[in-house]
Amino acid sequence: MSEDYIEVRGAEEHNLKDLDVKIPREQFNVVTGLSGSGKSSLAFETIYAEGQRRYIESLSAYARNFLGQMDKPQVEAVEGLSPAISIDQKNAANNPRSTVGTVTELHDYLRLLYARVGDPHCPECGREVGEQSAQQMVRRVLELPEGTKAKIAAPVVRDQKGAFEDRFDDLLAEGYSRVEVDGEEYDLATEKPDLDENYDHTVDVVVDRVKVSEDARSRITDSVETALDEADGVLKVILPNPPEDLDASLGSETRSTGDLAGEGDGRLVVEMSEELACVHCGIDISEIETRSFSFNSPHGACPECEGIGETKEVSEDLVVQDESKALKHVFEPWSYNRSYYKTRLDSVAAHFDVSLSTPFEDLDEDVQQAFLYGTDEEVVFKRQTKNGTRRKEKPFEGVVPNLERRYVETDSDSTREHIEDYMSVTTCPACDGTRLKPESRAVLVDGTAITEVNRMSIGDAREHFEGVEEGMSDRERKIAEEILKEIRARLGFMEEVGLDYLTLDREASTLSGGESQRIRLATQIGSGLVGVLYVLDEPSIGLHQRDNDRLLNTLEELRDLGNTLVVVEHDEETMRRADTVVDMGPGPGRHGGEVVAQGDVEEIMANEDSITGDYLAGRKQIPVPEERREWEDAITIRGARQHNLKDVDVDVPVGAFTAITGVSGSGKSTLMHEILYKGLARSMNDNTSVDPGEHDGIEGIQHVEKVRLIDQSPIGRTPRSNPATYTGVFDYVREKFAQTKLAQQRGYDKGRFSFNVKGGRCEECGGQGTVTIEMNFLSDVQVPCEECGGARYNDETLDVTFKGETIADVLDMSVEEAYEFFEADTRLSRRLKLLKDVGLDYMRLGQPSTTLSGGEAQRVKLAEELGKKSTGETLYLLDEPTTGLHHEDERKLIDVLQRLTDRGNSVVVIEHELDLVKNADHVVDLGPEGGEKGGQVVATGTPEEVARTEGSYTGHYLRDKLPKVDLDGPRSDREKPAADEERKAAPTQDD
Repeated sequence: MSEDYIEVRGAEEHNLKDLDVKIPREQFNVVTGLSGSGKSSLAFETIYAEGQRRYIESLSAYARNFLGQMDKPQVEAVEGLSPAISIDQKNAANNPRSTVGTVTELHDYLRLLYARVGDPHCPECGREVGEQSAQQMVRRVLELPEGTKAKIAAPVVRDQKGAFEDRFDDLLAEGYSRVEVDGEEYDLATEKPDLDENYDHTVDVVVDRVKVSEDARSRITDSVETALDEADGVLKVILPNPPEDLDASLGSETRSTGDLAGEGDGRLVVEMSEELACVHCGIDISEIETRSFSFNSPHGACPECEGIGETKEVSEDLVVQDESKALKHVFEPWSYNRSYYKTRLDSVAAHFDVSLSTPFEDLDEDVQQAFLYGTDEEVVFKRQTKNGTRRKEKPFEGVVPNLERRYVETDSDSTREHIEDYMSVTTCPACDGTRLKPESRAVLVDGTAITEVNRMSIGDAREHFEGVEEGMSDRERKIAEEILKEIRARLGFMEEVGLDYLTLDREASTLSGGESQRIRLATQIGSGLVGVLYVLDEPSIGLHQRDNDRLLNTLEELRDLGNTLVVVEHDEETMRRADTVVDMGPGPGRHGGEVVAQGDVEEIMANEDSITGDYLAGRKQIPVPEERREWEDAITIRGARQHNLKDVDVDVPVGAFTAITGVSGSGKSTLMHEILYKGLARSMNDNTSVDPGEHDGIEGIQHVEKVRLIDQSPIGRTPRSNPATYTGVFDYVREKFAQTKLAQQRGYDKGRFSFNVKGGRCEECGGQGTVTIEMNFLSDVQVPCEECGGARYNDETLDVTFKGETIADVLDMSVEEAYEFFEADTRLSRRLKLLKDVGLDYMRLGQPSTTLSGGEAQRVKLAEELGKKSTGETLYLLDEPTTGLHHEDERKLIDVLQRLTDRGNSVVVIEHELDLVKNADHVVDLGPEGGEKGGQVVATGTPEEVARTEGSYTGHYLRDKLPKVDLDGPRSDREKPAADEERKAAPTQDD
């Protein structure tokens, strides 16, 4: 065995067929092939799993107890392995407290920077605050010009009402004769200030009057200490006649150590404090630490929202969804049929002398508000008891306060869930969504708060930190040097993988799978590890072709460090830049599990047995439609301005196939999900719980009957959910078994063949087929149930067969096998064919939904939609449906979408894959860049029209896919719309 290869022998995981393969070490390797051909089984379930298992086994038993241990894959041997790191497409985090800044550890370095060199300011008045020792204050005074006359005073009263006669007597008794009251000096030995007790006053005790000189150091020190003791750690240095050059001599130092404020007649007052406090507002500020900037710590989190940035509040619009309803039925959370609520509404209506049949909208506004938010007036509540009618007078709480109180107090999950239906999530008013408490938001570095940095995009943050040292002192610059180096490096890595448009405060749970994967990839680049095996799962997903180059440069950089890359990928450009391509196949599922071709891209292209090679070499292509559908009507979005959208108007053709394109972060998802889908769902379904993004309106709704969002969210959250149950196939299968002769003899109905209910299932494993064995020092082991052998059903149920197969056998069939098995049944074969049509031939009917990828889940949903009775006039919205698809499978998907459109429906997809985009009737291209530089409509029209738009990145790459586009000069002679590496000014639309 050569040390230059990872050698896999006898791999049989899933559909791998005793596979032997050698993968070069320290190279960029791509594993490709049809969907279900065994790519992930080889890369993740075999190579990565074995590498990770060996690494963990090398640790002590104590460490393994915390880390867990992976099961050994079904493989004879894997040699030449390095420590393995998997970078897949799972969300970076589902915790609402996780942000782009926290998962990349950027926020940790920002916290350190602000804790070490941040300048604290008063959260109320904005003045800079600081803490100083008595010695520092003395040095501060001695820095004044030689001979400067100064008063050292103790501020004993600050902006308080009163005459303070007793206080003046006490001061005189303590030996203090001179005070300044509201800036005017008095000698207490000769006169006492006559103050109006109804006004605020400030009293400063003059401890000493000195002339600044080095010889007076001892006297000044004693006076400073005395003043600090008298005024609880605060003092004033009053300069009656400050030298003309005072500002020039003190300048920024005065601003950094105390507040120098003029009080008329040329007087200057310097205030200092031993504590971190604002001497003007009297606000004490806790010590600045790294945890002061953590919204996951009570020391830094906003107390109102506890660091979430959002609050849940009962919404008046959800409580009263239809104001035209009668008063007794208008409050959605309160049922008039329940005696408690009936009594409340009857009593309050009688109090205001209104009829319960009156529409809510016809009530006076003050009466509406009383029902919603209560009244301080005493209301007579009548209650029927066995002993007669009981009367009680008390204020009415109001529907909204009642729900808010019960939500906090209840121990019932069902009650809490019921009330949550009438609550909306709003930005925390206390912190404006920044998550941090006021004191933390008031600490500045280079005049910028940490919350402002968090709201910057990664690209803007990198520019911000380029020159941040210029405003620092030498000491601060030395402290911040290493911290800033880390911050810049991490921001740079994020830019390299095409994520410069993400803001640091973006919730990690809102990231796409591709974005999450690239974040982890950027983190790995920053780690600088060498000799590691990286296994990646389609890192190009969600990336525009313009941004793909930067991602590939990053992967090559990882390889050049001395690491081995195994990348599961379908992207053509990725394969062309790889050192080695391993093509799996020749088909999906049982027809796959073999290496069809291996070598560089030229060798793959030359192999005529490889479908991948056929597409790379051009022997096979996804054709361009001969004609585009023409359309007259459209759904028009007006004034979309959510997130980075720039008040755009967009037409979505009715009865046509539309693709929304643009570089990553250009606003595609915001336009489709936040504006179009939520806007239509709210209007068409009267769903007031849906809160669409900011826009002026949506016109043309009358042209469609329904809207369906087919996204990549899971089809179920438990292993009991599977493709067969989701698509309804399993209902028909159970009917088939219930109609067999033996089932009818025994009286079995179709419920007997469900593994979710008692009766037919195996009770030992609860119908799951496996039992979890907990291990002390090893990972938990899933073993087949001893009772049913993994079949999920009891023996009596398994006695029933259809065409020689049990219900458990059917669940273990692939879609293709089941299609052949049930070919004679038109209902079943039609639904199974739909799964085949969307490229899921290989998927087992009983495969748990939790094991499906986002792309697979989306295609299952699409098949389920196709199986419904078609009425036409439905708007289908899909988000990157080509995720995880080979070109051959992509061709099938395009055919399905075209069929869906041919039925009179409208289809809208967000997509980067150009073979799908070129098949659209209409393209909406957003950009020109991502983040704040995006959100504009760069081009619209047919793919040919977009390709002719010089300002469109999508159009630039489309030209190679559209032979009908006539442009001057060949592709190689045309410049890109903007140089990626220089990131010049954004291109403009060519009208």
